[in-house]
Amino acid sequence: MDIQQLLQLTVTNKASDLHLLVGVPPAVRIDGELAYLTNFPVLTSELIESMVFSLVSKELKELLITNKELDFSIGFGQSSASGRFRVNAYYEKGALAAALRFLTPNIKTIEDLKLPQIAHSFAQLKQGLVLVCGPTGHGKSTTLAAIVNEVNLTKAAHILTIEDPVEYTYPPGKSIVSQREMGIDTHSWEMALRSALREDPDVVLVGEMRDAETMGAAITIAETGHLVLSTLHTNSASQSIDRIVDSFPAHQQSQIRNQLATTLKGIISQRLLPQIGGGRVVACEILLGTSAVASNIRDGKSHLIDSVIQTSQDIGMISLEQSLAQLVLSGTISLETAKAYALHQDELMRKVG
Repeated sequence: MDIQQLLQLTVTNKASDLHLLVGVPPAVRIDGELAYLTNFPVLTSELIESMVFSLVSKELKELLITNKELDFSIGFGQSSASGRFRVNAYYEKGALAAALRFLTPNIKTIEDLKLPQIAHSFAQLKQGLVLVCGPTGHGKSTTLAAIVNEVNLTKAAHILTIEDPVEYTYPPGKSIVSQREMGIDTHSWEMALRSALREDPDVVLVGEMRDAETMGAAITIAETGHLVLSTLHTNSASQSIDRIVDSFPAHQQSQIRNQLATTLKGIISQRLLPQIGGGRVVACEILLGTSAVASNIRDGKSHLIDSVIQTSQDIGMISLEQSLAQLVLSGTISLETAKAYALHQDELMRKVG
C-alpha cells in the first residue's frame, strides 16, 4: 500500500480528510461522514510509519518522534495546482497515526462558498480585526482564504500570513504575499507576531488565535492600523468575544474589552451542513462591529449581542437561525438538519413556520 495511492483516492472520492490508524483500514470523510476504504487491509504500525515518514524530512521525523505530534503540509501531484494536504501526525496508544486534510488547489471565492454578500466588505477594510469562527472541520480556513485572496487580487497590499502549517498558497495578484510556517520560517507564534509590524504588512493573517499571547498580539496589530484576520474554535459570535476576554487574567479584562470594542470589525461564525442530494453548504452567523456591538463589548454585556444581531438585519447582520431557515425554505437542507445545528430551536421554528 502506497501513501500516494491513498492521497489520490482521497482526491478522487472528493473526500475532505484521510485517517490512518492502527487496527483499522484507511478511512475517509465524504460530505462530513466517515467511511472505511474496505478494499485496503487493516493498517499496521509499521505500515503507517513507512507512509508518514515518507512525507517528512529527517529533521521533521526526529521532531515528530520527540514531540509525539507534528503539523505540516505537503504538495500533492505534479505541481501546487494539484492541491495540498494539511497533515497532523500523532501517537495514540503508543503507535503513530495521522489525519490528512485535503486543501483544494483553487481558492474558492465568496460566491463559490455561497457566503452572504456582506462578507465582501471584510476584504475592503483598511484596518481592524475580523474573525472566522466555528468547530473544527467546518471550513474556517477556506472562508479566510477566500477573503485574503480577494484582497490579493484587488489591492496593492503586503499580506503577511503566520500559519501552522501553511494551508493555501495564493496566486499572483496585485498584492505581495509572505507566508510564514511555524517550525520552518519561525520558531514561535510570539516571535512571529512580535516581528510582524517590522515587516511592513497591510494585512496579517494569524492562522489561529490559540492563547492570550496570540490574541493580545493580534488585537494590538489591528489597533495599530492593520487589517488582521484570524480564526477561533467557538460556536457563535458572542461566545467568541467571551473566549477572548476570558483568556486574560481578571485585571487585564477591562483593557481587552476596550481594545476589542475598538478593533473588532466583524465575525463570521459558520457551520458546514449536509445538503439534500449530497454535498455540503455553509450556514453562518454574521456580526458587524457597530457602535451598539462595541458598547456591549466594552460594558461586558456580550449576552446582549444575539439580540443586536436580530435587530440589525437591515445592515447585513445575520443570525445562525436566519441562515438555517433560508436554507430550509430553499430546499437546500432538511428541517431535521437545521434543528440539529440551531443554537435556538424555537427561533428557527418561528422563521420556518
